[in-house]
Amino acid sequence: MRISWSDLERILPKVSKPGRYTGGEYNSVIRDWSTARVRVCLAFPEIYDLGMSNLGLAIFYEMLNNLPGVLAERTYLPWVDMIARMREDQLPLFSLESKSSLDEFDILAITLPYEQLFTNTLELLDLAGFPVMSAERDENYPLVIAGGHAAFNPEPMAEFIDAFVIGDGEDAFVEIIRTYQRVRGLSREAQLRELARIPGVYVPRLYDVDYAEDGRVLALRSVVPGGDLPVMRRVVSVLPLPPTRLLVPTVDVAHNRATVEIQRGCIRGCRFCQAGVVVRPARERPVAEVLDAIEQITRHTGFEEIGLLSLSSSDYSQIEALVHSINDRFADRHLSISVPALRADSFSIGLADALSRGRHSGFTFAPEAATERLRGVINKPIPSQQMLDVAREAFERGWRTIKLYFLIGIPGEEMEDVEAIADLARAVHRIGRRVHGRRAQVNVSVNTLVPKPHTPFQWAALEDGASVRGKQALLRRRLQGIRGIKLDYSDHEATVLEAVLARGDRRLGAVVERAWRLGARFDAWDEHLNLGAWMRAFGESGRTPEFYTDRVRSADEVFPWDVIGTGVRKGYLWAEHLRSQSGELRASCREHCDGCGVLASHGDAWAGTWCCPPVVRS
Repeated sequence: MRISWSDLERILPKVSKPGRYTGGEYNSVIRDWSTARVRVCLAFPEIYDLGMSNLGLAIFYEMLNNLPGVLAERTYLPWVDMIARMREDQLPLFSLESKSSLDEFDILAITLPYEQLFTNTLELLDLAGFPVMSAERDENYPLVIAGGHAAFNPEPMAEFIDAFVIGDGEDAFVEIIRTYQRVRGLSREAQLRELARIPGVYVPRLYDVDYAEDGRVLALRSVVPGGDLPVMRRVVSVLPLPPTRLLVPTVDVAHNRATVEIQRGCIRGCRFCQAGVVVRPARERPVAEVLDAIEQITRHTGFEEIGLLSLSSSDYSQIEALVHSINDRFADRHLSISVPALRADSFSIGLADALSRGRHSGFTFAPEAATERLRGVINKPIPSQQMLDVAREAFERGWRTIKLYFLIGIPGEEMEDVEAIADLARAVHRIGRRVHGRRAQVNVSVNTLVPKPHTPFQWAALEDGASVRGKQALLRRRLQGIRGIKLDYSDHEATVLEAVLARGDRRLGAVVERAWRLGARFDAWDEHLNLGAWMRAFGESGRTPEFYTDRVRSADEVFPWDVIGTGVRKGYLWAEHLRSQSGELRASCREHCDGCGVLASHGDAWAGTWCCPPVVRS
């Protein structure tokens, strides 16, 4: 069905930011439904304000709408006031472009960048009028496919999603569409078996799990002949051209700027970082291609701020030349360049000079740890003096605000390591005061480390709440009352929920569903996090959060996420886990290849890759 404008006109005046639901953005694509052979709805299970900034959705929107015979539209999860109005008026969730209900599409493709979107995903499916359980949806419903970083442990959502795309989705999505055209009209079971033949596609119902008496995973197995284990992630060896006809939002959004992905993957081996493992190896976009993309983006959108996106932008081998080239080529357009994810040890005076030519907002660095010993544990060896030198360069070139990201709860952390966070923040602030006086600002963000799947810390336990709160109290005492320093830290209960969802097994799906039915949704929003619903759901299921958060794992434990292969050998990660305990450092991939296995797992596709030798044999 189509949602009529009269339906929308009746309810939109009663909700906040009605522009979230009208569509019609500049560069939005309206395709002819009568000629489309495959219709895809791209869904982001969060509000428009956040979803419009998601680069993955932007990539697929432009890519799919450029494919002959394919139509791609978008939907986002409405805010709570709109959800209430839609349920009251019995209006299903609809796409922004044509206002079509989601059951009109062939494929519903959901982006899952982080785990706190799991209950939102169930809300989205239910609001669309779909059964939330995959087994209850037959071929009369669209295929529900999910991807994103949270899909690297798909098990907590295995009962709700028909198929997961693991890793880079550009090539895999095209193969899914071609396969769907071939199997349209077959039973859902037959469709899913054909999808499972596509490399990088994980179909949960074709696999099963055996559990030990103590609740640990005993074995993962395929229930169909020839089912691959693990399902290896997809990797594109050469980055496809970036999207340039970006959508211009109709309301103010979280990051109202254009972005160009300059590098995918990372050359560093930070032991806490899941993205640094699951997106290996690093692949750079040529400078000329970035410049051409910016030229087209500014022409098609009018954005005046460009974000150069990467896990570690200052590690892009030609970052200084790129920023200078952008400044020179677009000098008459007064572009502001945003370079997130800077590392102090790959930052240069030349880069500072180049960046200082644009508008000054905030300057962000992530030391993560403030002592040399703990930096050895996480393999991020950035000396404090180097951090202070970078802060001085930034302040002297016009920046008045520096944001510092730190972690607490790192295995082996002691109170003096936490004291050092306050000392480093105060030292950066003193430098700022000398340059800008009282206008200098240092924002300190402190998160608790979640031992994520596919990282060297996946064997570790989450630090207990009493210890975390003690460290947070110490930081409050040391930084409270200092004008120009702002301290922010994560709520421990929210961290526990993130850890449970990130490390959960398939049995956790029942907890997710029950929590959602009890009212849990928008779990990433402090004001909407319903911990009571989650605790009640755990109690009714007979499972406990502590099973997923408090246990130190043995070297040979089978993880729920072992059903997925990143290409990085589990033995390599265990060796890194042991090295973290002694603080042994690893060089970057650009300096030395340690044979993690990712290149060997993808064979000749990496011939000529600059970040590592072309093939590494385990």
